[in-house]
Amino acid sequence: MFGIAVVPSVLLALGMAISPESPRWLFQQGKIAEAEKAIKTLYGNERVAAVMRDLTAATQGSSEPEAGWFDLFSSRYWKVVSVGAALFLFQQMAGINAVVYYSTSVFRSAGIASDVAASALVGASNVFGTAIASSLMDKQGRKSLLLTSFTGMAASMLLLSLSFTWKVLAPYSGTLAVLGTVLYVLSFSLGAGPVPALLLPEIFASRIRAKAVSLSLGTHWISNFVIGLYFLSVVNKFGISSVYLAFSGVCLLAVLYIAGNVVETKGRSLEEIERALSSTN
Repeated sequence: MFGIAVVPSVLLALGMAISPESPRWLFQQGKIAEAEKAIKTLYGNERVAAVMRDLTAATQGSSEPEAGWFDLFSSRYWKVVSVGAALFLFQQMAGINAVVYYSTSVFRSAGIASDVAASALVGASNVFGTAIASSLMDKQGRKSLLLTSFTGMAASMLLLSLSFTWKVLAPYSGTLAVLGTVLYVLSFSLGAGPVPALLLPEIFASRIRAKAVSLSLGTHWISNFVIGLYFLSVVNKFGISSVYLAFSGVCLLAVLYIAGNVVETKGRSLEEIERALSSTN
């Protein structure tokens, strides 16, 4: 199992070896010729002049140095930084990795003995939902997809919880558990999964972007670690139904938070986004 993981690692390393560097970074380092070459590779020769003009205008419009770590917690930036961290916190505390890690046990309760079939069904749901999200991202907007996603996850977790507790549903508990799991993963992949990673570069100003994204992703992996470490212990103490009900509650909290704090970024400039975030304080 660990050996197989070498394959995508090698493919990613090879891919990054031939991937062009960020034109913005090259421009900021004064490597103009290399920036133009990267733009040509990414966008085509006809876009070089236009992109270079945008980079020049962006550089002239902001002479501030790159922010330090403590700047992230200043009154100027904390609002937007907290939104990025909160989205990844909700993403993980909503239980996605717990559901994926232990989905085979749920599927066994429905009579699906093959772990491969269970994993394939969960993976297919994830891929299908992500494909739909990619087509809706610029049509429906980021915020609406997040709200729809977390609402669907809350409903799916509630279904999972009830399938284990309501005696009237006992004859169908296995089927409902599988249905709830698939709907949960599908809902996750529609917004909660892909949108935060797309949203962060759109809401962070360039001078804080690197550190703010790092802080947000650090929140992501710490939350992931905590869920993976304590999920089984909490299930053994409180029961799987109670844990799934708690996940449903986290999803509802996420809906309320997103509705009140996340701004739509579709078709808006960074300056417009910053003004919108400031007005929500």
